[in-house]
Amino acid sequence: MSSVDPRTPVLVGAGQFIQKPDNPVEAIEPLAMMREALEAAADDAGARALLDRATHTWVVKGAWPYTDPGRLLRNEFGNNSKTGLSTDGGNTPQSLVNKASLRIQNGEADIVLIVGAEGIWSRRRAKRAGERIPYTDQAETSPDEVLGKDVTMSHPVELERGFAMPINFYPIFESAFRASRGETIEQHRDRVSEMWEIFNKVACANPYSWVRNPMTAEEIRNPGPANRLVGFPYTKAMNSNWDLDQAAALIVCSAEAAEAAGVASDRWLFPQSGTDGADTNFVSNRRDLHSSPAIQVAGRRAMELAGVSPSDIDHVDLYSCFPSAVQIAATEMELGIDRQLTQTGGLTFAGGPLNNYVTHSIATMAGVLREDAGSVGLCSANGGYITKHAFGLYSTNPPANGFLHQDCQDEIDVVPRVELDAEYVGAGTIEAYTVMHGSNGPERGLASIRTPNGRQWAGTSDSDLMEMMMTEEHIGRSVQVLNDYSFELD
Repeated sequence: MSSVDPRTPVLVGAGQFIQKPDNPVEAIEPLAMMREALEAAADDAGARALLDRATHTWVVKGAWPYTDPGRLLRNEFGNNSKTGLSTDGGNTPQSLVNKASLRIQNGEADIVLIVGAEGIWSRRRAKRAGERIPYTDQAETSPDEVLGKDVTMSHPVELERGFAMPINFYPIFESAFRASRGETIEQHRDRVSEMWEIFNKVACANPYSWVRNPMTAEEIRNPGPANRLVGFPYTKAMNSNWDLDQAAALIVCSAEAAEAAGVASDRWLFPQSGTDGADTNFVSNRRDLHSSPAIQVAGRRAMELAGVSPSDIDHVDLYSCFPSAVQIAATEMELGIDRQLTQTGGLTFAGGPLNNYVTHSIATMAGVLREDAGSVGLCSANGGYITKHAFGLYSTNPPANGFLHQDCQDEIDVVPRVELDAEYVGAGTIEAYTVMHGSNGPERGLASIRTPNGRQWAGTSDSDLMEMMMTEEHIGRSVQVLNDYSFELD
């Protein structure tokens, strides 16, 4: 494209890899999976030379022991690229594309390889069989660059009260979102299950999905031997799935590097805009539990920078670890929750490889947009507990004003916060809640309690109360927080 500025960033290659051998010991290690995904991305671009000429090799952090996997990959491809390793967070892949696009546009990079992989499924099963998949040993070394900031996202009080993992927080958000819409428990469960059925259908058509078994809304909604309740109202089929072996890679380069490598112009995908921003590190301090100021500000700003409105966006992939994440993001960006909001099938069905899901979503979006030339696609990325966010808009058309990016944190930080009232005992009101289940049924009811001074976290093991919490709306109910930080109804 001779009319395009030579420094324009273009995504030219997208590759994905999946393995599920009958004998898990026959699986290849994550490093080899990364190589496979990068080679697939180069083949997608029609230019293996991109791997040899890469100026930067960036790896999304994963659950493996390599200290600088970019260096190992660089050595395999024989390039002299600078290596980078991300910090943790599902927002990371889109943030890396944003960063790569800026550096390319500014002349600080020419060809950036972005890749991640997880081999959790094979490693766990090999270990159960008393076997071990050989991993490449790497002497303690550091990447040329650490990409991103490490953020502590769990307050000690949250942890000690049982709010320790995503499976605890996201159903809490779900109940708050339900109440914000004025839905009954049954209406809400039906609607969310129908939404997740659409995600399942998309996953079944995606060759890189980990789960491709068709499920109806009823099968997703109703607990059963293979689909137990986890955190009410979520069954297993509504939870993120990271027990898998998947890899994905992207190649982002300058327009002049793409031309020099011989990449055909019909492979070019243009990042239009990108934004980054975060909600409060601790959920305890959120303004409320049914919204996300960071998504509202950064998501809408990404559209503004690209010169599009929600109705102009043809294809969407929202980060989908749990239904609440999808609904909150769609609402904050005014996309609506009744349209197709995934291109992969989401983290339940397509798979949620820890920090690397969005590499898969962008790779999938690349194919969708190439098949629908001139259309616009949006990818969102989410780390933590609806905490860290990144957004990107893409099209086969070059951006009118070049790639535009904004860090939206200053605007987000002016949103009022709630104080954690950790020592509070006395009367309060349930703001949001869930009931956590084990294999034998309900184990612990968890609730966010609004107090006269802020927010308190409390729980209950009362079996009758837990049953009531799952059949009758308890948001808005008056409770007493007791000395042991359990709660009971007034």
